[in-house]
Amino acid sequence: MLCRLAAVLLLLADAAGAELPEAAVADEVIVHKAARTLELVAEGQVIRRIAGIQLGREPIGPKRFEGDGRTPEGRYTVDWGNPDSSYHLSLHISYPDAVDSAFAAAQGRSAGGAIFLHGQPNDWTGPGRVPGDWTAGCIALSDAEMEELWQRVPDGTPIRIEP
Repeated sequence: MLCRLAAVLLLLADAAGAELPEAAVADEVIVHKAARTLELVAEGQVIRRIAGIQLGREPIGPKRFEGDGRTPEGRYTVDWGNPDSSYHLSLHISYPDAVDSAFAAAQGRSAGGAIFLHGQPNDWTGPGRVPGDWTAGCIALSDAEMEELWQRVPDGTPIRIEP
């Protein structure tokens, strides 16, 4: 009886300290704009950190209006994917929310939309990535990184975009 109890306790201890599988699905995405990093989080643990992300052509400050070239800041949702994107796969971010829309409307402007996590342009022929911050407000990654997000970030995943 004592041996069985010890075996059960060892199994429970192993399960509690077990690492997540390498291909774990994210339950949150966190973007740190200033650090140019994107983190996939599962069960409170960072399971993948991607450095060198690319932002809108005006990377400092939150997106306020259509055409401002900024990447949003705040809490949104990755709500659907587009396998036929003009970029190597894309995951839509639910910007603008009601607050974003109300702010823009109060200024007599549109908040914009069509903000995505995406890979490089399909017609890009250069090596690696397009240089610099070049999107209209989206978050760009390498094509290989985007393929990983495509597999690990399901529809409905919260995304937090920090300054």
